[in-house]
Amino acid sequence: MSFLGIDLGTSGLRALLVNDEGQSIGSAESKYEASHPEFGWSEQSPDQWIAALDSAFAELAAKFDEFRSVRGIGVAGHMHGATLLDASGEVLRPCILWNDTRAEKEAALLDQSPQVREISANIVFPGFTAPKLLWVKNNEPEVFEKVAKVLLPTAYLNYYLTGEPVADMSDSAGTSWLDVGKRAWSDHLLNLGAMTKDQMPRLVEGCAPAGVLRRELSERWGFSAQVIVCGGAGDNAAAACGIGVLNEGDGFVSLGTSGVVLVARDKFNPAPETALHTFCHAVPDQWYQMGVMLSATDSLNWLSLITGTSPKDLTDALGTNLQPPTTVGFLPYLSGERTPHNDAHIRGGFTGLATSTGRDDLTRAVLEGVCFGLKDSLEALKVTGVQVDILTAIGGGSASTYWVKLLSTILGVSLRIPEGREFGAALGAARLAMIAVTDAQPSDVIREPETGAIIHPNSDHLTAFEDSYARYRTAYSGLKVIQ
Repeated sequence: MSFLGIDLGTSGLRALLVNDEGQSIGSAESKYEASHPEFGWSEQSPDQWIAALDSAFAELAAKFDEFRSVRGIGVAGHMHGATLLDASGEVLRPCILWNDTRAEKEAALLDQSPQVREISANIVFPGFTAPKLLWVKNNEPEVFEKVAKVLLPTAYLNYYLTGEPVADMSDSAGTSWLDVGKRAWSDHLLNLGAMTKDQMPRLVEGCAPAGVLRRELSERWGFSAQVIVCGGAGDNAAAACGIGVLNEGDGFVSLGTSGVVLVARDKFNPAPETALHTFCHAVPDQWYQMGVMLSATDSLNWLSLITGTSPKDLTDALGTNLQPPTTVGFLPYLSGERTPHNDAHIRGGFTGLATSTGRDDLTRAVLEGVCFGLKDSLEALKVTGVQVDILTAIGGGSASTYWVKLLSTILGVSLRIPEGREFGAALGAARLAMIAVTDAQPSDVIREPETGAIIHPNSDHLTAFEDSYARYRTAYSGLKVIQ
């Protein structure tokens, strides 16, 4: 018996095949692109997702005999996207993606409406799904009138696989239509967004069966028995399942294109005023909270571009011994910021530049600025009463020993470096499928990977970086005054 986990990304789809112990057998990827018809727009045709899924499955089927014995499929993917279907199940327009900002006015209107933050547990960000539908109503009324179902990207793949419009709680929590505490669609929120429950998919928990794979697909892909499709998860909830973040205080920090500090919660305790996201976890009666910064490794990639030096060479030049704070400051707001500022228009900059400033000084400033941005998220999480003693470090930036040491010291938290490479959203989705098929307890399946190393805060530099963080916060305040 084997299982498939699908990670539907913005730039490509990855399918992971695992055995009944959750160990990787093999994976396949297929790439695609988003379109940007106007400034701030980001769209994708769902046909690209289906083509990528077929391609990845065909590759796995050709390479691995275990593919035929698949008994469960889990889908994880990018959240907030609006895929609009008509009454016959046909897609009405390209999916409006999570990083599309056209609905800024509609988001502000919803966010100011009574009880929206209290019920949805979140600020209504422009990238969320509800404001997108109001934008369609206001700008594409002929499309809006035909909308019979609104599906998130993962729910659309579930629909393709099973023929049923069904979505999981974790992904649906990012729509601004879900009562996140009650884990149910909210009539009040739907009414504010000009939508109805009939236009919503059926809700299931991420680790529960969502449906059975359509016979046509089962025969096409050569599966030998019935295949269960589970509810699946939003990408960060699935990553949490892949890394073993399940119980109160478990968490990870991701140094990816964007930066995330995520902590699992046993109780519902939102704090939308901090710009934290409070979402349902992919398992029953659990939630998670996360702070998000928009330009983490993206900041280093930007510096790489303008210096003509690879990100690895930039960080390798610093060595592995942590240095005290640089006198150059960097505000990492290249694309605006979410937590804790909720400001789509703010932009970054360097401070303290001098004729003596060199490339290494800029690199250190960028790394420190990103870490300070992640500390902003951790400080916001502390407002909710969370206790964090150790976090797992993931994402491309965690390959830099210097950056991880710096991050541990600035956060004041030990960081666990996982052993191996397979612990992401695709594994989390496969684990959810395992639970749905076998009825196992989530805690028996969602486990931490082996630890490769643990990095502790550098006590010699703690005070200096605390002072530097205070200057960073002052620089942000000054930037607000300038605007």
